[in-house]
Formats: sequence, C-alpha cells, structure tokens
Amino acid sequence: MSHSFDPYSVLPSVPEFGLHSTDIADGKSLDVAQCSSLFGGPGEDRSPQLSWEGFPADTQSFAVTCFDPDAPTASGFWHWAVYDIPASVHELEAGAGAPGGKYLPVGAKMLANDAGGHSFLGASPPPGHGPHRYIYAVHALDTPELAVPAAASPAWLGIQLFTHAVARATIVPIFETPE
Repeated sequence: MSHSFDPYSVLPSVPEFGLHSTDIADGKSLDVAQCSSLFGGPGEDRSPQLSWEGFPADTQSFAVTCFDPDAPTASGFWHWAVYDIPASVHELEAGAGAPGGKYLPVGAKMLANDAGGHSFLGASPPPGHGPHRYIYAVHALDTPELAVPAAASPAWLGIQLFTHAVARATIVPIFETPE
C-alpha cells in the first residue's frame, strides 16, 4: 500500500526550522521504544527525544504533535498532542510523553491521543497494512497560550495551530507491522 498525502500541504505555507532527534529520523523505521504494545505487538510507548532551533525570534510558545495520516480511518490517527510549551523550551527529552505529562515542561498541556490516553502512544499499524508515516511536528506559535479546553480533541488543537502557527518543523519516520 502506497501512501503519499501530506496533511500539512492543505495548510497555509509557513517557514520551516530545524528539528532533530537522537531517536527518530526521516524515512527510517521506528525503534521498538517508539512503538506500542496496545494491539499486542512489542512496544514501549516512549516519546522520542526532540530538539529544535532556527524558529522565528518572536515565537511565543510551541506545540508538538505526532500524526499518522496512513491509519485505516478517514481522519488519520493522532498519537500525541502537546501545547503551551513555553518559548524558552527547545527540547523534549525521550519519555516526555509519559502518562499524565509528568515529564513535560512546566505550563505545557497534553491532550488525549486518539486511543483516549493522556500520553504518547507509539506506532502500531494493522499487520499487513503497509508502511505508515508518523509526522512528528513542532509548531512555533504567535501566542503564549492556546484556547484549547483540556477535553478537546487533537483535531481541535489542529484548528488552533492553523490560526497561530508561524513556522513548523517535521521529522517523518515510518513503521510497518509485518503480517
């Protein structure tokens, strides 16, 4: 199965900045640490280390998301959604997406992923469905706080990002569950 749609291509174009990780890389298969055991496969549900630089000087906060546009749904699958990360923070350590957000920077908020957990949920595509892309994005925002209720969905956060993003950085690893 071949997937090519870039969900960010339908949003207004914004400048890019640098995003790096010691755990994930563009086009490379995810390690078991960034996979999930939710559906019975091996996985640790550990969010990857992420660090960023080169964002606009007037950035007031950041959001970090992980989205699988290749999930067998009409709406993709949100694995992680964090927002209100202070502008002074330029890195999330591996495991920052632990349940409840206890390792997130002070002030940052985490929404429930599409499986309902307030944590990072690793990759676990259906066996035989082919490779899935996991779009890890850091969004530089023009506001220190977003008007996103704690019970909102990541899609609602996405609408706020559409309005407030001034720059974006992505890393897109892949993962495929064998048949």
